[in-house]
Amino acid sequence: MMSLGTHWVQRYGSLAVVASILGVGLVGCDTTEGGESAATPDGSAGDKLVVVATSTILADWAAEVGGEQIELTSILQPGADPHLYEPVPADSVAFEQADLILYNGYNLEPNLIRLLNATGVKAQRVAVGEVVPPLDLAKSGSTVPDPHVWGDASNGVPMVEAIRDEFIALAPEHKAIFSQNAATYIQELNQLHGWIAAQTATIPPSQRQLVTTHDAFQYYANAYGLTVAGTLIGLSTEEQPSARTVQQLVESIQALGVPAIFAETTINPDLTTTVATEAGVALADAKLYSDSLGAPGSDGDTYITMMVANTRAITANLGGAVEDFPE
Repeated sequence: MMSLGTHWVQRYGSLAVVASILGVGLVGCDTTEGGESAATPDGSAGDKLVVVATSTILADWAAEVGGEQIELTSILQPGADPHLYEPVPADSVAFEQADLILYNGYNLEPNLIRLLNATGVKAQRVAVGEVVPPLDLAKSGSTVPDPHVWGDASNGVPMVEAIRDEFIALAPEHKAIFSQNAATYIQELNQLHGWIAAQTATIPPSQRQLVTTHDAFQYYANAYGLTVAGTLIGLSTEEQPSARTVQQLVESIQALGVPAIFAETTINPDLTTTVATEAGVALADAKLYSDSLGAPGSDGDTYITMMVANTRAITANLGGAVEDFPE
């Protein structure tokens, strides 16, 4: 069986990324096929494009496009909540050493965005999620953009294209590789988009009601024929539900006849469990990946496997029939 470290080295092609994700102090270390260090004496990445991604999803996409031509660091670890993440000094260092910083935007990672704006970082920075026109959701009497744009797999196409274009602009000598990698991955995203739509279409129409812990699945629901029937909290996990909110959600679930509700991997499931118990409905047998990929070796350790795992859980628990995702 492949070790977790080996999985991430093969996945991202760099021990530095394994260090970032597993918390090991190997910053700046990378090896070429010949065994020579790609790092220069000052700890830089040599000829490689130094890329920092704030989220695990963006890091996954950057790895797919950049391959061995980039030195990649993911600020957030698998399972971490970008809404609540508090930056550490090492994050400032990573930003300062980067050639390119990829962040989601639409205020998904508010504390990291504040750090970026406060430190005077010279690196090129791109709000990758903001290349997608947002869903505007009501909040406190106004509307705010929903940051969870990756919930619709077709949105991954312009986002991956934006990553590709930034890589080419900064390292044009690798244009052919970045272009081919992006084209291959976009094919996979399009296949994923079609597969998800086919699975959710098997859910009985009256049961296409999605209830989750926080409001992270509007794009998914809009793209794949579901309705978000309710959530405990809003767009950000910083919010806390009131007793009245919990009671209203219970009543809504009972009125709609929702067969199951879903907890999420990045949020404590206790309140969701309570709602399921009080509403007399099942708590789904698998948590949904919302704001982060899963740990290495889990069924959601890449964007594609995460979306497949979520779709399997949603379709099966709402009464649909799931086919295998084509390899």
